[in-house]
Amino acid sequence: MESRPLSALLISTYELGRQPFGLTSPAAWLERAGASVTCLDLSRDALREELVRSADLIAFYVPMHTATRLAIDVLPEVRKLNLRAHLCFYGLYAPVNEPYLRKLGAETVLGGEFETGLVAMFKRLISGCKEPGGQPEPLVNLERLSFLMPRRDDLPPLSRYAHLTLPSGEQRVVGYTEASRGCKHLCRHCPIVPVYNGQFRIVQPAVVLADIRQQEAAGAQHITFGDPDFFNGPRHAIDIVTRLHEEHPNLTYDVTIKIEHLLKHAQHLSTLRDTGCLFVTSAVESVDDSILARLDKGHTYADFASVAELFRDVRLTLSPTFVPFTPWTAIEGYCELLDRIAYLNLIENIAPIQFAIRLLIPAASRLLNLPEVRALVGPFDEVALVYPWANEDSCVDELCVRILNIVRKGEKDRDSRRAIFSRIWSLARSVARLSLAEFPRSDDLVSRAAIPFLTEPWYC
Repeated sequence: MESRPLSALLISTYELGRQPFGLTSPAAWLERAGASVTCLDLSRDALREELVRSADLIAFYVPMHTATRLAIDVLPEVRKLNLRAHLCFYGLYAPVNEPYLRKLGAETVLGGEFETGLVAMFKRLISGCKEPGGQPEPLVNLERLSFLMPRRDDLPPLSRYAHLTLPSGEQRVVGYTEASRGCKHLCRHCPIVPVYNGQFRIVQPAVVLADIRQQEAAGAQHITFGDPDFFNGPRHAIDIVTRLHEEHPNLTYDVTIKIEHLLKHAQHLSTLRDTGCLFVTSAVESVDDSILARLDKGHTYADFASVAELFRDVRLTLSPTFVPFTPWTAIEGYCELLDRIAYLNLIENIAPIQFAIRLLIPAASRLLNLPEVRALVGPFDEVALVYPWANEDSCVDELCVRILNIVRKGEKDRDSRRAIFSRIWSLARSVARLSLAEFPRSDDLVSRAAIPFLTEPWYC
């Protein structure tokens, strides 16, 4: 009698309301290697006991902090259901948290280009080999892969994921793919840096376009490119969106690009617009040049303002993201952030949660290279997966909590971005003992109706 194939269960806990590429890509690789693969997205479906019990391999995809925390939370239930399965964690947050994940029972930990490591692990499990010195697969693999078309058939339909809301009020089904991984840059706070260390890897255009084709056939009307920076390889990026638009002229998309690259490659902005790009997310982080220097962001506030002007000229939508609460944030500096956003007419472009983000200092963070950071952080908190810190002005940390509550209530009540911003602005200025009389009038602002946005905002 023929033995059954090894059963692999790939689990994602959270990825910004997207259908996870980090499940669909390795699913194709493992299936080609002979595994019976099932993908489970816990952001959309409940944990299915029968899948957990029958799995020979259980692999958690952990691309970000929130996803890792959620995976650790669900792990006891998974282990209660199946203690015999080989346990793996893979993705950006796996190698930097290896010691803690090993304590929790992880037998294999993989980062970087993890597909080949998963296949090697699978073949090792089939052979029954036990490695006395631990896993033979590299903790971080940065080899250049020839990617396979992602396998998406057993995930929830795209209609159950985040949608795009257009200025008309129309909602579009959103697909998700990646044209590259890693990043050329070394921003100190970025979790990509400890793994990729300034390198990036492309997904071959034919694979990207085939993936977009299968998602459009499944109902996608808009594509989010999840590359950390779409212009790490501008020729690669422009080639893909040009071919995308030629093949799918009614398909729109969004991308993420650094402020530095938006200035350097400004000549390509009109191409993005003309090929269907609706908005560009950019991690601005701060309007304080001294904080930007500590983060090694590679841009200044003046650069950000220039990009905002460029986008108005080109008629593209800029969607900035921020880390407004850092150890160096002062109440007055936070108020200046809000004032500058209002001055640049970007209130409606920014998801309210961005005004409450607090700096995370994860394991292996390049921020720890700064003596002042090493002096201010506490011992690493394995449960929280961060080095804890507190602002020397406790009022700043208290303001962060109060603003987060404003954002949560405003989003629960479905208030407008401008209404939530107004409450944040008033609270911050009240705490700073500043006048409230200068808040810009509504007729000075771009209407929310002019801004396309995803129903699940960018987080971390």
